[in-house]
Amino acid sequence: MIEANLLGLLNIDSFRHDLIQNIGVAIMSLSVIFVILGLTYFKKWRWLFKEWLSSLDHKKIGIMYIVVAVLMLSKAGFDALIMRTQQALSVGNHHGIVSSSHYQQIFSSHGTTMIFFAAMGLMFGIINLAVPLMIGTRDVAFPWLNSVSFWLFAAGMILLNTSLAIGDFSGAGWLAYPPLSELQYSPTVGVDYWIWSLQIAGVGSLLSGINFIVTILTKRAKGMNLMKMPMFVWSILGSMTLVTFAFPVLTATLALLALDRLIGTHFFTSGGGGNPMMYVNLIWAWGHPEVYILILPAFGIFSEIVATFSRKKLFGYKSMVWAIWAIVILSFTVWLHHFFTMGAGADVNGFFGIMTMIIAIPTGVKIFNWLFTMFRGRITFSAPMIWFIGFILLFSIGGVAGVILAVPPADFQLHNSLFLVAHFHTMIVSGVLFGYFAGIVYWFPKFFGIRLNEKLGKIAAYLWILGFIVAFVPLYALGIMGATRRMDHYSASMGWQPLFIVAGVGVLIIGSGLLAIVAQVAYSIYKHLDYRDKTGDPWDGRTLEWSIPSPAPSYNFSVLPTIKKPDDFWDLKQTNRKVELNYSDISMPKNSYLGLFISAGAFSFGFGVVWHIFWLSIIGLILIFSSIIIRTLDENTEYIITKESLIRDDMKFYGEAK
Repeated sequence: MIEANLLGLLNIDSFRHDLIQNIGVAIMSLSVIFVILGLTYFKKWRWLFKEWLSSLDHKKIGIMYIVVAVLMLSKAGFDALIMRTQQALSVGNHHGIVSSSHYQQIFSSHGTTMIFFAAMGLMFGIINLAVPLMIGTRDVAFPWLNSVSFWLFAAGMILLNTSLAIGDFSGAGWLAYPPLSELQYSPTVGVDYWIWSLQIAGVGSLLSGINFIVTILTKRAKGMNLMKMPMFVWSILGSMTLVTFAFPVLTATLALLALDRLIGTHFFTSGGGGNPMMYVNLIWAWGHPEVYILILPAFGIFSEIVATFSRKKLFGYKSMVWAIWAIVILSFTVWLHHFFTMGAGADVNGFFGIMTMIIAIPTGVKIFNWLFTMFRGRITFSAPMIWFIGFILLFSIGGVAGVILAVPPADFQLHNSLFLVAHFHTMIVSGVLFGYFAGIVYWFPKFFGIRLNEKLGKIAAYLWILGFIVAFVPLYALGIMGATRRMDHYSASMGWQPLFIVAGVGVLIIGSGLLAIVAQVAYSIYKHLDYRDKTGDPWDGRTLEWSIPSPAPSYNFSVLPTIKKPDDFWDLKQTNRKVELNYSDISMPKNSYLGLFISAGAFSFGFGVVWHIFWLSIIGLILIFSSIIIRTLDENTEYIITKESLIRDDMKFYGEAK
């Protein structure tokens, strides 16, 4: 029912929580206060808004994506620790540290945060940082749209985390299946928070997908045809193609569920003539391509890393490209294997089981190509390569478990068990997070002009690999023994507690691995600043004509490169081939605060709909559309960098680099 008062459903009870949630709110609030005090004390507010929050530079936008993603990864890690602690302690007459209702909210929050805001944030961060530099362009096709995409992502993140302090979060799982997510069974605002945080962030992801497809197809350097593109760029083109086809399905599905809850339609309520299985079909028609949206960029990163640290060209370039597009196409043919138990019949289940096995073939092609690249190579086991080795080990285990689950009779026994949870985490953590961590470590000198400490990097990788094995191998065993997901209490007679305790220890080891990554970055920055202060050398030694400083300037390339062959920069270094530098004035996009205003409008709209404060939602919509109109009418959106300043910057770079 629509509320008539000014604050809608919001009242004093919306701020009352249990002890664990209050601790979370306190930590979040103190963190925000410390940041505000730090910016005020060091007088950095103007710098923050001018240089970062209003920036249209794809590199700064990428860094902001990664900062948000790391924060969300940490938050999701705390969720995981609470869940494992609860499962280790809540046995027999003991009921753990949180209530059953709160456990379901933590369960839902963990999955939602990891997929939509940690993994997606890392992905778009790395794409923003790497792709324009790899294809030889100064910016993405639509710089302002890129900023809007990030700020919609940030607005969704803020709305999701607001549920910690005001109201509650969904207890219906990270994909919110009806009828549990319908108003009758989830009458509080938790599911609404879930819907609108994902809806807002999802629109940003869709806009980014379109932006990067256009960037790759139209902004490549002269001479770089499609078959000369780096493998990472191919993987991004495949991933963003999936985004443009899959995310509209998510948008429509969430809209239908929102209408069920908001105005009483019955798209998914069987009692009202709807069909909850239609929701499951739609959400997985998005959900399974989403797995490959996340994993294809990681595959591209591994392709770059393996070739570099094996000191060989990537084996089977063309077959790797075809494998990417086979995965893109086949990813839309396997969604039903997520619910073999729905009663679709042997023919339907058999088809989707076979297609699930077939999609493993192009993935296997990639793994064998990486191994053949390493064969007889001069391998250097640096930190990025350690991440890759861990990926191969764990991903192969997860792949075998996936093939088992692709057999419908086996899936009937293992469906909704912790075996499935372990399989999913094996694929996502090793196949996605390991890839993104490896990419950040690998490209960190180019992104930030700082070399990361190799020893701490290896320690972090080993801790994650070990921690993952300790945390999730017990879940495979527990799943076979009958333990189900979402379970927050069990009988002592089941004999499961020792395995849950081991899994909890694994989470602690993973947490120490995350702390090792933070220590690696902090220590490396300290050593870099110390070296710079002592020597006055800000560069890292590159001197070739179209090499660029690290980190790259706002315009990336003073003169856009011309590509002669694949791996052209490598060939340029080996042959000392000279390139002609034809300088000219260039135009770059001006900074804009309108992305911030759109973010504020999106948050206001979402918060207003969640709490039925519809005047606030209307204000949010007005802010969004007025910002778009202002941008459309603004004719002064670019500034000129003169040829003389470009030459002066290059002379400074080459002189100091020598």
